[in-house]
Amino acid sequence: MGEDDFGHLERLASELGTRGFHARVVHSQTGRAFVRVINPNATSLTENVVCKAADYWWSWGERMHRADDPAGAATKVARVLAAVGE
Repeated sequence: MGEDDFGHLERLASELGTRGFHARVVHSQTGRAFVRVINPNATSLTENVVCKAADYWWSWGERMHRADDPAGAATKVARVLAAVGE
């Protein structure tokens, strides 16, 4: 993982934190880092976002958003992890 990818993950975690999500960068045993995101209003709603090749990717391997726009990516994550009524 490049330094740029780690910086993108940190910026995404920060952006999600300002929106009320619990988000932090986690280092896996394989060496790949990801952002672990939890909706504190519905803790079963979680996602792990990775960054590679200047893009954010969902945990299921689909490209989510470009990494130079953490606010746009956070909007997508927030929409996916929204609890009913949020």
